[in-house]
Amino acid sequence: MMRLRNIFLVIVAIVAFASCKSQYEILLNSNDADLKYEAAFDYFNNGKFSKAASLFESLSVLTNGTERDDTVRYYWGLSNYKFRDYYTAETNFDQFIQSYPRSPFTSEARYLRLDCLYRQTLRYELDQTPTYTAINAISEYIIEFPSTTHMQQCNDMLVELNERLDKKAYEAAKLYYRMEDYLAARIAFRNVLKEDADNIYREDILYYIAMSSYKYAHQSVQAKQKERYLSFVDDYLNFIGEIPESHYRKELDMVYNKAQKALGRQTVDIGDDEMTEKDFAKERRKLIREEKKASKQ
Repeated sequence: MMRLRNIFLVIVAIVAFASCKSQYEILLNSNDADLKYEAAFDYFNNGKFSKAASLFESLSVLTNGTERDDTVRYYWGLSNYKFRDYYTAETNFDQFIQSYPRSPFTSEARYLRLDCLYRQTLRYELDQTPTYTAINAISEYIIEFPSTTHMQQCNDMLVELNERLDKKAYEAAKLYYRMEDYLAARIAFRNVLKEDADNIYREDILYYIAMSSYKYAHQSVQAKQKERYLSFVDDYLNFIGEIPESHYRKELDMVYNKAQKALGRQTVDIGDDEMTEKDFAKERRKLIREEKKASKQ
């Protein structure tokens, strides 16, 4: 008896599901704009955004040219946005902005389009073309609408996206260092700063430039070592001149002493005291003289 009752309940559930599905399909294919409009908002308000999006899309054919059209097209995009289909939503909002530049929904549609572009960006390891697209669009939006209520969100997005580009450039250069191709690493790190002097990894980059110079010199044939150790000394002095309090300072001071020893110079005591401004200037002058002498040879 229980088994028959369970079978009956399953059949009822299947019929109810089929009935529900056919009701939605009937709505989707209906030409009754009022009925479809009401149903689309019911689905939207109940969080069934995929079905709402399909209904609004179908409804847009019926409301084209009517006073409801901007509402339908905006909520079509908003339904896709809520459903996390950001690619389709961005297209919806872009077309909406072009068609209805003065709609009361346009201001929010502009921002949501940017948010869609932002959400389509990829991890720093992957292609950053979407990141550049988002940065350009957000920057243009800020210039065009300086009083937007979304200014903070836009600035936060720009910060994150630019940091992602900084990390990609930094990690790409660091790969040469990990591969122990120190000449290529030094060039790559210097190019990163040449293209973006304000890279958020600037301290790390300057450190790796100096370490790449030292390791390249250390691995070189003896005839080339002096010139290359002098390049390291130059990179070291640049580093401590810019970031004397760096947590890399102690390690670089030790490496500097090794380079001084390799150059036949007197090493210095490494303590808590930093190189004074006078010492720094003196060392730079000595370096310039030695580089000129080395170039003549």
